[in-house]
Amino acid sequence: MNDHGFTIATQARRADRTALAGALADARAHTLQHFQTSRRALGEANPRVPYRCELNPPLWELGHIGWFQEWWLARNPQRGRGTACDPAAERASSVLHDADRLYDSSNVPHASRWSLPLPAVQVSLDYLDKTLAATLALLAHTADTDEALYFFRLALFHEDMHNEAAVYMAQSLGFAMDGVAEAMPGATGVIAVPAGIHETGWTGAGFAFDNELAAHEVSLGAFEIDRSPVTNAQFMAFVEDTGYDQQRYWSDAGWAWRIQHQQSCPRYVQTQNGRWMRSAFGEMRSLKSDLPASNLSWHEAQAWCRWAGRRLPTEWEWEHAVLSTGLLDWGQVWEWTSSPFKPYPGFQPHPYRDYSAPWFGTHKVLRGASFATHARMKHPRYRNFFTPDRNDIFAGFRSCAL
Repeated sequence: MNDHGFTIATQARRADRTALAGALADARAHTLQHFQTSRRALGEANPRVPYRCELNPPLWELGHIGWFQEWWLARNPQRGRGTACDPAAERASSVLHDADRLYDSSNVPHASRWSLPLPAVQVSLDYLDKTLAATLALLAHTADTDEALYFFRLALFHEDMHNEAAVYMAQSLGFAMDGVAEAMPGATGVIAVPAGIHETGWTGAGFAFDNELAAHEVSLGAFEIDRSPVTNAQFMAFVEDTGYDQQRYWSDAGWAWRIQHQQSCPRYVQTQNGRWMRSAFGEMRSLKSDLPASNLSWHEAQAWCRWAGRRLPTEWEWEHAVLSTGLLDWGQVWEWTSSPFKPYPGFQPHPYRDYSAPWFGTHKVLRGASFATHARMKHPRYRNFFTPDRNDIFAGFRSCAL
């Protein structure tokens, strides 16, 4: 990850009407491209996926993206108030019959999405066309202020997140995804970071997610941190040393997860004729030793650290190392930290109430980005968060000295 990518993300958070219009169109093009790819792999009329907690039916995803944008923009009478908007404000009807009953992720249980009477593909595609056209028409007459543009930026980043999830799905189900290149090797060595005061959280103009607020200071002791995420070679040394079979390296929850899933090496990795291989979008490839280890759960990252005599960084150590040294090589895989996902002091939920608050205390924080993350999402202040068992995301980790 270089400074150019960081600049793109900052610019996206401060994008004006013109830049946002282009970005929204770009996000929609990616959405449609990913959906067409899933149709070719899973079925033209209705691409079907098996029920898994980590997946959604592609046709449901398509409608949800349009619904989210319409709900917070075209149907939101208080969209110009930004974070001061009342999320319960009465709304006009959707342009699609039953859209709220089908696509409101806050009220539509995950397991039910496989049995919903979803509209046909062409109806869903028409819905996306109409909602984007309405969004762009509103945007053309919106003031260039952070408050007025808040929901346009939120809709953009929401769609970018779902587009990255589409890449996770392709990897999970084993089909090729056009235009996606896997991670690249990183730098070697460690960095010594002196003790100091770090200011975390978003400050200044532009868009911020609610869990990035409010900015505050964190006191950090001196620490040593890897320049890059742990590589396949480093992680597979743990595997070959029977690390998966030794309970002493695992937390109680991690050991229970390993036993339940009969995990003996990273997801998508297996041996063939004495060689380590990785399944990448349905193609078996030799496991490249210098690439960052990926598709690891937090449990696996924590176990490796115990085996290696290292530890995971806190999210603030990770952020401080990136912003204060500029030497960390990041952006190829999401990186687990030791930090539980908790609110910052002074936290106030934004109108999209279900974005952060329901997940505090049960999720772990990841920092950085992956090769599948859009450049405008790659900001070092961004806090990603997942449950510690998830290994479908392109996540690895880096370590610190004890």
